[in-house]
Amino acid sequence: MDWLHALILGVIQGLTEYLPVSSSGHLAIGSALFGIDGADNLTFTILVHVATVLSTLVVLWREVDWIFKGLFKFKLNDETKYFINILISMIPVGIVGVFFKDKVEEVFGSGLLIVGIMLLVTAALLTFSYFARPRPKEKISWKDALVIGIAQACAVMPGLSRSGSTIATGLLLGNKKESLAQFSFLMVIPPILGEALLDVVKGLKGEAVFGGIDTLPLVVGFLAAFISGCVACKWMISIVKRGKLIYFGIYCAIVAVATIVLSQIQ
Repeated sequence: MDWLHALILGVIQGLTEYLPVSSSGHLAIGSALFGIDGADNLTFTILVHVATVLSTLVVLWREVDWIFKGLFKFKLNDETKYFINILISMIPVGIVGVFFKDKVEEVFGSGLLIVGIMLLVTAALLTFSYFARPRPKEKISWKDALVIGIAQACAVMPGLSRSGSTIATGLLLGNKKESLAQFSFLMVIPPILGEALLDVVKGLKGEAVFGGIDTLPLVVGFLAAFISGCVACKWMISIVKRGKLIYFGIYCAIVAVATIVLSQIQ
């Protein structure tokens, strides 16, 4: 991977992490087109995901500040309940990370066919959530947080959009659009930072976790993902409030068909 590939893939990651079109799927497609092998792709994917987590912290800093100020009041207030919901949402993806991490890494190197199929699933989920009309709820409950967390755990599959899955699941449960995007973006912060921390620990132990990528492409990809992530995060919150997810469903369906075709002619 050279710095130009890293720049392009970093921008792709930053934009698609928040838009419901699957960042992992688009990274897999881009990596396949650039001829980047699975190990380097996984390394780069982890790094640019950390970059987009930092962009989330920047864009949603007021909300993060609100949560922590409420926590240090040591009361069961709205902030504490919100934080508890985030912790509950982490349980399913934590189970996947602990017990099925090797299987997930194998899937990331299994080719474009699985990406295309999962993009079709993303398209179907976004379309269904657009037309469904469940009974509206005032707040995200702990049960909803768990179900949304299960959706996030399923979205470790390349091509299945994490933001699309979590937001669409929340909409199907009847949660308000105004609060769903914010919750969806905040709930991914702890799992991604935890994954990055584990990789740093492995690196300190001498295990090969950084593949064969040079420093410059890693830095360029990180910065590209961070900057484009800041832009996309603000944009996506506005899109969800307006309820325009159906257009992303159409986009995912088109890309899915093209990806499946490409997988068959490679």
